[in-house]
Amino acid sequence: MRYLVAIPVFNEQRHVVRVLKAVARYCGDILVIDDGSTDSTPTLLARHPNVAVIRHPENRGYGQSLIDAFHYASRLDYDWVITMDCDEQHEPAQIPEFLDRIQTDTADVISGSRYLRPFPDDDPAPPERRLINFTINRVLAQVLGLELTDSFCGFKAHRVSAMRRLTLDEPGYAFPLQFWVQCALAGLRICEIPVRCIYPDRSRQFGGTLDDPAARLQHYLEVFVRELRREAVALPRETGLALYCCTPRR
Repeated sequence: MRYLVAIPVFNEQRHVVRVLKAVARYCGDILVIDDGSTDSTPTLLARHPNVAVIRHPENRGYGQSLIDAFHYASRLDYDWVITMDCDEQHEPAQIPEFLDRIQTDTADVISGSRYLRPFPDDDPAPPERRLINFTINRVLAQVLGLELTDSFCGFKAHRVSAMRRLTLDEPGYAFPLQFWVQCALAGLRICEIPVRCIYPDRSRQFGGTLDDPAARLQHYLEVFVRELRREAVALPRETGLALYCCTPRR
């Protein structure tokens, strides 16, 4: 089995060197997708010749970075790609736990969950992020029958052959909404494993209107409904999502 660890980055000069050093203990094949960084991240990456880099000339979005990682893994015939963030919210020491689950050959997507069970040294998640996550979990369960405890964790293992069956094109932070719709409709096998909840910098923002939790939730739901319509999936009337997404933002 060949596996790749893919790490999207944008202006991560504070963290990237430590993260790469930690990941290298568990994986020899590392891909960094530099999403148009304007700080010293590109210079720091250049000092790691054994790390493959895809560089976007401008910021194209978190989702596009993941899409590029899947294409790269497919092109180079990897069997699995493990994605993780570069802000030290994900613990590289847990990579072997994903590999153990991969070896069971019982899933196509192995998704980290910060809420499946607590760890003694967990950080509390910001309340508005936990609420949005909980809300989306309920929507995924109601509409798709997809039972998740953490729909937004970026620490995941993806079977590359399964990713070839998806047509992903959502470039921004709403990428998980499109991803879960397509995974469910493609009948992919999905499981969760517990990962630590780490928030080293609680001041980090999404940027623009997405910094407002209400606007962010509405954006996520709009992308979700749009993807359902594109896939010709009927939206259950009782969810009220269609009405919600047509309501102008205040």
